[in-house]
Amino acid sequence: MPHLRGYGSNRPQAIEKVPQELVHKHAATEVLLTGWTTHGGNRHTVRARWPHSHTFYRPRNRRFDPLLFVETVRQTFPLLSHVAYGVPFGSHLVWDSFSFEVEPRAMLIPRSPADVVLEITCSDVRMRKDCLVSMTMHADVRLNGRHVGAASTRFTNHSPAVYRRLRGQYGLGARDRRTVPLPPALPPAAVGHVLPENVVLAEAEHAGRWQLRADQDHSVLFDHPVDHASGMLLLEALRQAAHVVSPASDSTVTGMSVSFQGWVELDAPAWVSAAPLRRNALKAVVEQNNRTCLSGEVTIETDAAPTLERPSPMPSQGSGLSMVT
Repeated sequence: MPHLRGYGSNRPQAIEKVPQELVHKHAATEVLLTGWTTHGGNRHTVRARWPHSHTFYRPRNRRFDPLLFVETVRQTFPLLSHVAYGVPFGSHLVWDSFSFEVEPRAMLIPRSPADVVLEITCSDVRMRKDCLVSMTMHADVRLNGRHVGAASTRFTNHSPAVYRRLRGQYGLGARDRRTVPLPPALPPAAVGHVLPENVVLAEAEHAGRWQLRADQDHSVLFDHPVDHASGMLLLEALRQAAHVVSPASDSTVTGMSVSFQGWVELDAPAWVSAAPLRRNALKAVVEQNNRTCLSGEVTIETDAAPTLERPSPMPSQGSGLSMVT
């Protein structure tokens, strides 16, 4: 299958928006990246522009949504995999681990255009027959020249044939797939949102535990067909759980560190839990069928909070079981 390895490797590629197939989005309106430059030594510069408003990544307290930051970083994974590391279209990128932190005061929405620059360093890059097998990626991110945050991830790449073997009966195109009826959503304000359709949690029997709502008609979280709950859906669920546990109106999730340990399927209920771990930090878990699929930490801060503890990095479990999509 075709790919774009080496395209733009020696000069900046600056366009209005990166083609949506390079960031694995169907809707061009959801593409945040505007260009890239590939340097030597596994270093890259990626450029983006953030919208001042968005139906899902909605600003809160005059600041950009931290999950908009995360989605921007996520879009760099397929982009660089295709243009710099030989990954063909149709391959599947799968998360092992992901962590990020943002500076909330630097996330203020400017009156001018919000131009974002991501300085990317890739390490532990494993290639086979000139195609990426796995890598670790670190991003330092600036908004209009000011440092706004950083992110690190480990992910793997799988050919369509290998991915079909991994997924078996759950793969894309599998027949007789059941889906879980959507349970009633929590109130939007309780999870830091405005619109009911953006709520991904429902009440459960126990405090600190909620059922995951995987609305496959959601235009952002399910922009294209997938065969399991995406990593972005799970991170959004953790963010919403943190707001339920810490309901202050001026609170903001400023960091996460998670390890993906199992697929979250769409044909069985999944459960999200969050509980205080230490000051401003929560332990978060996603479970399904009595097994842990994701575990990690979430940091949530308020405007008045002093310098806070950050989530400690989660070691990779080596399973890599949530798609970057």
